[in-house]
Amino acid sequence: MAVPKKRTGHSAQGHRRSNWKATKPETTTCPNCGETKLAHTVCTACGYYKGKAVSIKSPDYVETVAEKKKPAKKSAPKAKKAEKVEEVAEEIKEEKTLEAEEAKAEVVDEEKVIEEKEAE
Repeated sequence: MAVPKKRTGHSAQGHRRSNWKATKPETTTCPNCGETKLAHTVCTACGYYKGKAVSIKSPDYVETVAEKKKPAKKSAPKAKKAEKVEEVAEEIKEEKTLEAEEAKAEVVDEEKVIEEKEAE
C-alpha cells in the first residue's frame, strides 16, 4: 500500500482544494403559480410540471389521472405458463391414479386365478 513520506501542509492542501466548491442550483419561476422552484422539477407549491398537474397538491390531479387511466394488463406469459404447468400436473396425477387402479385390479385378478387353481 502506498504511504506518503511527508504530511501535506495546510497551504498545499488549500491550494489543491481551491476549486473544490459547491455551486448554486439553477432555479426558475413556476409559470402556473409564480413560485421559485428548482429547474426540471415539479413545483412544490402548486404541483404542476410543464403545464400539467402531476402532484396531489394540484386540484386538477384527480381528473387528469381518470382521463389517462391505463388499460388493464393482459395476463402475463408467466401466468399462462403456470396454468399450463398446473394442468399438466393434474393430468399426470390422474394418469398415475388410473395406473395404480389398473395394477390393483391385475393383482386381484391374479389372486383369483391362483385361488381357482388351488381349488381344483
